[in-house]
Amino acid sequence: MTNLRTRGGGAATGTWDRSRPRAALPALCATQIVSWGIVYYAFPVLNPQITAATGWPVGATTAAFSLALVVSALAGIRVGRILDRRGPRAVMTIGSVLGTVSLLIVAAAPNLLTFFAGWALAGLAMASTFYQPAFAALTRWWAPNHVRALTIVTLAGGLASTVFAPLTAALADHLSWRHTYLVLAGILAVATIPTHAVALRAPRPDAPTSPAHKAEGAEGVGRSRPFVLLAAAFTLSAFAMYAVVVALVPLLLERGYTTSQAAWALGIGGAGQTLGRTLYAALARRTTATAWTTILIACGGLTTAAYAAVPGPYALLIAVSVVAGMVRGNLTLLQATEPLRVCWRLDSLREDRVHGPSFPLPCRAS
Repeated sequence: MTNLRTRGGGAATGTWDRSRPRAALPALCATQIVSWGIVYYAFPVLNPQITAATGWPVGATTAAFSLALVVSALAGIRVGRILDRRGPRAVMTIGSVLGTVSLLIVAAAPNLLTFFAGWALAGLAMASTFYQPAFAALTRWWAPNHVRALTIVTLAGGLASTVFAPLTAALADHLSWRHTYLVLAGILAVATIPTHAVALRAPRPDAPTSPAHKAEGAEGVGRSRPFVLLAAAFTLSAFAMYAVVVALVPLLLERGYTTSQAAWALGIGGAGQTLGRTLYAALARRTTATAWTTILIACGGLTTAAYAAVPGPYALLIAVSVVAGMVRGNLTLLQATEPLRVCWRLDSLREDRVHGPSFPLPCRAS
């Protein structure tokens, strides 16, 4: 395999280092926390209140949220291509605007049709602001030493539920679900729109030119059988593990725990994600990528089953949440780095083509 430490020659030692926008990495850390925390993790906390206040079936409201994930996955194909041409600033800034507008629509929805429309728009925002566009931006700016930057962003992003699940529960204790979403929409707008517009202004380095046969290989890698199987495995495992994330608060409420306790259990899982990502490099070095992927998917299945099998006590459920979060955290980094290794083998930095068409589904499932 190509030696990533020497890839790109002078780019790794001088020119690209100076051209890296200093504000981009901390800005993306902050906006990932806010975007994931508000657009994604607030819903599992608020959904029981939404169904109780409106009388809408829980299956219908969950389907609306699921629609956002499907739209996000499908839109990821187009977003990847736009990122390749235009860079992350316009994509992520517009995505933040769409996210704010979508939450305003959700908050004001008088009926299920409008509620579904708001979440469909939220799906476009997810595709434009979550990990994948951030990964694409950092990979181009930080290559060939991009893994460290990706790790830092995902370490921060893992705290999204830790911050916003309890915060959402606290707001919902004093406000209706509609007013809670209005407050969260305001936070999203203030924290992410100007940040993306200002911090991502630097031009990205051009992708290196490659021989024609390698460029063709880069185009075809997303359709290769091993890559499709890898994407399918990630998608199915993420679907199972993150279905539990969406259902965790209602599950714990049904078992007699308070909304605050359920929200903290969800939030602690985010801390587990950060812990898992901290340990990712050390653990991955001790085994092969294939073995590590198999282990993580198996552990994901076990932790998913544990939620069903363990009714309590609360401390034990917290422990399960931490372990499940560690598995999810490792899988996120695995999804971020393994496709890029394929790109490097093909001498291509067009990572947007790989992440866009082939890996939105597992990441939107997450």
